[in-house]
Order: sequence, then structure tokens, then C-alpha cells
Amino acid sequence: MKSTASNKTLSNFIWRFAERCGAQVVTFVVSIILARLLVPEDYGKIALITVFTTIMQVFVDSGLGTALIQKKDADDLDFSSVFYFNFAVCLILYAVMFLAAPLIATFYNDTSLVPVIRVISLTIVISGVKGIQQSYVSRNMMFKRFFYSTLGGTIFSAFLGIGLAYAGFGMWAIVIQQLSNTAMDTLILWITVKWRPKKMFSWKRLKCLLSFGWKMLASALLDTFYNNIRSLIIGKMYSSSDLAFYNQGDKLPAVVVNNINTSIDSVLLPTLSREQDDRERIKNMTRRAIKVSTYIMAPLMMGLAFCATPVVQLILTEKWLPCVPFLQIFCITYMFYPVHTANLNAIKAMGRSDLFLKLEITKKIVGMILLLSTMWFGVMAMAYSLLVSMITSMIINSWPNRELLKYSFKEQMIDIFPSIALAVVMGVMVSFVNNLGFSSALTLLIQVPTGAIIYLIGSMLLHLDSFEYLLGIMKSFIHNKRTCM
Repeated sequence: MKSTASNKTLSNFIWRFAERCGAQVVTFVVSIILARLLVPEDYGKIALITVFTTIMQVFVDSGLGTALIQKKDADDLDFSSVFYFNFAVCLILYAVMFLAAPLIATFYNDTSLVPVIRVISLTIVISGVKGIQQSYVSRNMMFKRFFYSTLGGTIFSAFLGIGLAYAGFGMWAIVIQQLSNTAMDTLILWITVKWRPKKMFSWKRLKCLLSFGWKMLASALLDTFYNNIRSLIIGKMYSSSDLAFYNQGDKLPAVVVNNINTSIDSVLLPTLSREQDDRERIKNMTRRAIKVSTYIMAPLMMGLAFCATPVVQLILTEKWLPCVPFLQIFCITYMFYPVHTANLNAIKAMGRSDLFLKLEITKKIVGMILLLSTMWFGVMAMAYSLLVSMITSMIINSWPNRELLKYSFKEQMIDIFPSIALAVVMGVMVSFVNNLGFSSALTLLIQVPTGAIIYLIGSMLLHLDSFEYLLGIMKSFIHNKRTCM
């Protein structure tokens, strides 16, 4: 039974990872093309609006999507009740954004933003239709559906966005690309997933789900507001170009991280939730998730950080070079995301949304103190405060599992240290190629395979547990495929 469950989990992770990789590769290519066609100010203006729409998107889920996944016996009455509630909330939220558009535009001293805000906010309504379908897919471990819907929406919107950019539509190309992506994604998911809302509704069931979900909502709001407050401050206190460079520095490493972290996050929560009564089993799964995902994430982030300049020159051109230091800071920050993700999913799986909320409040208080202390000293100082905040947040997130799972922060750091150290050594070694005076393309052509070889040889010589674990999975997977043939 455990073997079957492990195979199912691995299969769903592969589908989710394939979906994220496919979508991110397409999105990455599109962002490169648009970055070349558009000016940083266009990206900066969209980033200003995204601060508000991202916060509104949190209400689309209301924490109820996670509650549906975590609940052991969720049925059609639960899903239908949440669907109607969420859709009503989304309509209200769009009305708020529509009416608030002039106020937001006035805040940024740019009246041209009004129609842009009203159009791009339609993604909130569309997401209201898609949200519960996503929860249904995640709960039932049907991640193959995500592959088709996400990739279909991404590819369709890519052609549309690039076409509009070539036609000279400026920032409207980005607006239509984002809107069409969400719409097509929702349409395909609606067609491929057979679940439909039934003509039933229960306030009693909804209240039960809200008892767990409101804490997740509050946590998500705190997290989203905190993550976007920097953009809000940069856009207000500094220039839209500064914001564009800051966001572009985030975007490149985020493309890599989202593939891995989102895949793990999506599969880990429903998997851990099914084992929520077995603390030892949850500990072992959490530990494995932290070790393996860090082993994969660390070389990617360190490699990108040490090769940042040729990457930006080759992909985004010289005009985007000011984003390099931001990119390097985000790489270090994202490298530790697996520790956050695994710890928080373990807490959620055990139904401790109350504890989850307390952690978020504590982290955000610390983060806001750091942000408010540094925002007067420039955008770079704000970026460094994010790095310090990440370290404190990692300690805070792991603290409850010292008692809940008997898995302390010290143990977690010992588990990931070999991968981090090897990745740093690899990064330092490939960085010397930057000084040889080659073109950006040739520099990367040397650095990428060299870095991969160094990391793999180092893994074999040090007998890294995660390397041997992944190697064993690959051998088992290949063997099973050959057996089936």
C-alpha cells in the first residue's frame, strides 16, 4: 500500500512539475520578448496595479480552498457551498476595484491607470469560477488536469500578448496577456474536470470550513500585503523604473523556484493531510521534502546568482542590468523556500491553522520593522531587509515543529547544509569564467555544464543522501517503465 501511495505521489509531483515547467518556460520566453519590445516604465505601471489585484486575489480563495483539501470527508455540499460563496465574494471585490480605480490612479498621480485597473481586475471574477475546481483537482490528486489547463492558457495568451506588443499596444499587451491567460486556463479546467457545483448550499458546512479557512485567509492576506508593500513603497517613493528593475530581479529566479516549490506545495499538502494522525510519518515526509527540494533548488539559485550578469545581458539586454543585484538577493532568499514550504505544510496538514496564523503575524511584525527601518535608504536597502526577514521567518516557521514533529531548526539546517555548501562552492568556481572576457552567450555556455558537472561529481564524492535518493527513484522509475513495456 505504501509503495502504491508513493508511486501516486511521485506521479502527481511529476505532472505538477511538468505543468509548472511548461508554463514557466513559455511565460519566461514571453517575458523576455515583451521586455525587449516594451520599456521598463510599462512594466513598472503594471507592477503598481498588481500590488492591489494580488491582494484582492487572496479573497478569491478565502482560505476555503485549503480547508476543502485539509478536510477528511469533504463532499459535494462542501464544494458547492464554497463555490457560490466565493463567486459572490469575487463579484463584490471587482465592484470595489472598479469604483476604487480613480483613487488608485490618483495615489500614483497617473490617471491613465484607471481603465487598465478596471480591465485587469476582471481576472478576479474569472478566478472565482476556477478556484474551487483547483481545490477539487488538488484534493483528488488529479494534477494531470492542471497540466492541460495551465499550458493551454499560457500558450494562448503568449501569442496574443506578443502580437499586441508588436502592434504597438504597450502595457495593454501585458494586460490582455494576463487576462486571457486566466480566462483560457479556467475554460480548459472547466471542460476537463467533471465536477460541477450542485444546486445545494449549507451555511452550517460553510461555517465549519471557515473556522479553519478564516485563519488561512488572514495569514494569506498578511503574507500577500507584506510581499507587495515593498512594491507599493517603491512605486510611491521612487520611480516606476526602480520598481521595474526590482520586480524583474525577482521574476528571473521566481521562474525557476515556482516550478519546484509550487509542485512540492501542491502535492505535499494533500499527501500530508492523509497522514495527519501519524506524526512520525509526517516528520519523515517533511524531512525528505526539505532535503530533496533544497538539493535541487540550491544549485539552481546559486548558479543563477553567480551568473547573473551574463544572464541578464543575454536575455534582457543591457538596459536591464540594474536588476542584477536584486536578482542575486532574491536567489539567496528563494534558495531556502523549501524549508518554509515543508514546515508550513506540515502545520496545515495537522489542522493547526491557528498556529499558522500566529506564525504569520509574528513574521510580518518582524518584517515590517525591518522594512520601515530601511525604506528611507533606497531600494537596495529594502531588498537587503527582505533577506534578513527571510532568515528570521525560516526560524519562526520551523519553531512549532520542534514540539509537534520533534524536528528542530538545528536538525533542518544540518540536513540542508551539505547541499547549500556544495552549491556555493560550485557557484564560486563558475563565477571565474565571468572574468575571461568572453561574450555573454559563450560565458553561459561554459558555466552551465561546468556547474552541473561540479555539483554532480561533488554529490557522488560526498555521498549526499538526497542525490542517492533521487538516483534510486530514477532507477526504480526506469525499471517500472521497462517492466510495463
